[in-house]
Amino acid sequence: MNLYLTFFKTFFKIGLFTLGGGYAMIPIIEKEVVDNYKWIKREDFIDIIAIAQSCPGVLAINMSVFIGYRLKKLPGALVTCLATALPSFIIILLIAMFFHQFEHNKVVEAMFRGIRPAVVALIAAPTFKLAKSANVTLNNCWIPIGCALAIYLMGISPILIILLAGICGYVYGQYIKPTE
Repeated sequence: MNLYLTFFKTFFKIGLFTLGGGYAMIPIIEKEVVDNYKWIKREDFIDIIAIAQSCPGVLAINMSVFIGYRLKKLPGALVTCLATALPSFIIILLIAMFFHQFEHNKVVEAMFRGIRPAVVALIAAPTFKLAKSANVTLNNCWIPIGCALAIYLMGISPILIILLAGICGYVYGQYIKPTE
């Protein structure tokens, strides 16, 4: 089978059957790309997640672009990006066309209420898995907790937190880590 068609089918399926956004897609992308097809090593996949998170845009699209580019350069990136985005585009288009017909439907409202806890679990699971693979322990988990509290309680801009984290990471890598 044509490799590009395999890319398209794989990433279309990921885009079609994932609720909850990019973080909920991480375990599904990992299962397909790392475990099933073995296109990318697990360590490289973790790096792709980190890079995709630091780039502007949608996490799942960024990941699909980086994976496609790693596999087949620009044509691979275009195929995986389109395949990931197309299901959401089609679904949103259909919802927009027919929303007025079922916006107050009790069954639809109940369905969305039932999906919410599953989406939270889909987002929490890769977060804990990433924390484990990044060696986040009780000794250093205060960093993300402190950042979240600074944003939530003190109203500090997330952009400022990201810039400060980047500066601290640079200082650590240049001056502190070499002496450890």
